[in-house]
Amino acid sequence: MTMKIRKASIEEYPDVRAFYHSLIDSLEGTEYHPMWQKDIYPAPEDLKSALEAETLYLGEINGETVTAMVLNKECNDEYADVHWDVDAAQGEFMVIHMLGVHTDHAGKGIAKQMVRFALSHAKGAGMKCVRLDVLDGNVPAERLYPGMGFKYVETVKLFYEDTGWMDFHLYEYDLTKPDAYAVLD
Repeated sequence: MTMKIRKASIEEYPDVRAFYHSLIDSLEGTEYHPMWQKDIYPAPEDLKSALEAETLYLGEINGETVTAMVLNKECNDEYADVHWDVDAAQGEFMVIHMLGVHTDHAGKGIAKQMVRFALSHAKGAGMKCVRLDVLDGNVPAERLYPGMGFKYVETVKLFYEDTGWMDFHLYEYDLTKPDAYAVLD
């Protein structure tokens, strides 16, 4: 199964919003629900901003959107107080946001393809690392990222509109180490 990953355009906002709403609906009643809420997270203004900045990527199979994510240089303010392993100033790392795979396509390696894409894109942009945060209890993500070479850094309380102050696990992928790209092969 071949998945095409591409940047979404601002004209696709209605379709991107509909994809995230469908994703949220598909997660209702599952073992892990990320606490995403329609038009709160992801918020319409965040989707529009990512589309305008050309940082929102879609994964499509046979023309159907099955996954989406934002990959940019923006992070929660609390990231500045974290003891990251890689010494990287703002602008020297990328952050994965809003990565979701529709449950109809779960378990097919789609999230891994998106993460590989993110790492390759960050490498090509000269970044030192890729960082992200995972809501405590998000078992699929807590399996995915370490399994792909991300290192757990620490657990911190972060504030997001959809969750309030909650514990998040922080992960980092060091793009400066010699074997950093093994996961891309």
